[in-house]
Amino acid sequence: MNPPVSLHNARVLVAGGSRGIGLAIAAAFAREGANLSICARGAAALQQAAEMLLREGVTTAHTQQCDLADPAQIHAWIDAAAAALGGVDILINNASGYGNGNDDASWQAGFDIDLMAAVRASRAALPHLRHSTLPAILNISSINASVPTPRAAAYSAAKAALNYYTVSLATELARESIRVNALAPGSIEFPGGLWDQRRSSAPELYEHIRAKIPFGGFGNVEDVASTAVFLCSPAARWITGQVLAVDGGQSLPA
Repeated sequence: MNPPVSLHNARVLVAGGSRGIGLAIAAAFAREGANLSICARGAAALQQAAEMLLREGVTTAHTQQCDLADPAQIHAWIDAAAAALGGVDILINNASGYGNGNDDASWQAGFDIDLMAAVRASRAALPHLRHSTLPAILNISSINASVPTPRAAAYSAAKAALNYYTVSLATELARESIRVNALAPGSIEFPGGLWDQRRSSAPELYEHIRAKIPFGGFGNVEDVASTAVFLCSPAARWITGQVLAVDGGQSLPA
């Protein structure tokens, strides 16, 4: 018999969980009965996110301001979240520095936030995950890690490194039955997000990318969130070390 998908009372941490994909993932877990801790830099956005999660029926919605480029702040958030929730079952590393240029600042943002924030958060969460009955780490990557683009060399390289880290950490933790996977979204449109902005700031690029997606347009945050819930649930208990594209066929050969 297949295990249930239920995540009732699971203790879930979402880094970068105040908006966009991260908030959608947190909300999806809330609807499954999980308790949440989310972090981000902005206090106002965190407050709004917590209110939304409470409306979704979550019992505990812990929030903490955290600059994910700062190792000390990452450890402080993980420890506070574990204390608030009574432990950690699932860690979602979603934050990005969005290093879309090719200057030093873009490369540093990709290294500090897309890669090292995931490394540091995973390291800090591991002592708690070892006490869980359904431990899982999920990294949010991008199809840019394997599909070259002239607009985002630093971002793409950081996500490629995150993919390799995902598989490496999964190999390291497999004997402990701690699962580590990654999702690689394609072009996702949501209010205030990159493609929402480019619809008005770069309409030709927006239409060019939209027309290339075989499923007929941009994905939405719920497409990623529902897949995240599955990969972290007992239904996916035999899946680890995988990077799964969620892209409507965008990364398929033309």
